[in-house]
Amino acid sequence: MKFALITDIHGNAPALKEVLKKIDDRKDVDHIYCTGDIIAIGTDTNEVLEMFFDRSDVSMITGNHDEAVLALLKGEPYPKSHAASRKHHEWIASRMERSFIQKMSELPRTMEVTSCGKKILFTHYHMDDKKKDFHISKDPFSSIVSEKDDSIMRLFDGCPQDLICFGHHHPVHCVKNEATIFLNPGALGCHDKPTARYAVVGLNQGEIKIELNEVEYDNRAFLESYDTLQVPEGAFLRQVFHGGQ
Repeated sequence: MKFALITDIHGNAPALKEVLKKIDDRKDVDHIYCTGDIIAIGTDTNEVLEMFFDRSDVSMITGNHDEAVLALLKGEPYPKSHAASRKHHEWIASRMERSFIQKMSELPRTMEVTSCGKKILFTHYHMDDKKKDFHISKDPFSSIVSEKDDSIMRLFDGCPQDLICFGHHHPVHCVKNEATIFLNPGALGCHDKPTARYAVVGLNQGEIKIELNEVEYDNRAFLESYDTLQVPEGAFLRQVFHGGQ
């Protein structure tokens, strides 16, 4: 059994389109899992959501950006910790097709799957047990830790799964201890070069095999859309999340 893992699309339709094409062309991927932050930052909210909801082979969970935008759309409390992003999230919310609100609201925050004898957790990032049901306005996700040491292992210490798939922090993570593999394929839609990242996970005879992949795509029109659509904080977003391309 093989599945693809993607995360942090962040409203980048051309990157997602290229990755889905690569996955489909392989003919050996049984399912696709997305660990959140589907929308926001990038401008292609509706295009990205349509690509996902038109497919029957994708399972998604929500990330902090998804939930913050939904909070605005539903008149719920907005997280104070995201105050710097509020104008941008309001812009995203104003352009999102209303038919997606219910569909997004029905997505879970985490998923647990057992396949080929392996227990797998899909989560946007770590959450303390007592915070797993907190509204986004109460900041359920833990603070980001470094990907360069064993901090991520300590953060998820005590989790019983064989494989923990996550996102939120945009660099690639693929580390393991004696019991667990911790996998973040890297943000698909945010990178400092025109490449989109994803992973393919193979489960066979009690083994877990990880492929980390990057695919090139043409991001020129996407980057220009920050200016042409007058995205709030567009220059800042291009600098921080796309390396100033």
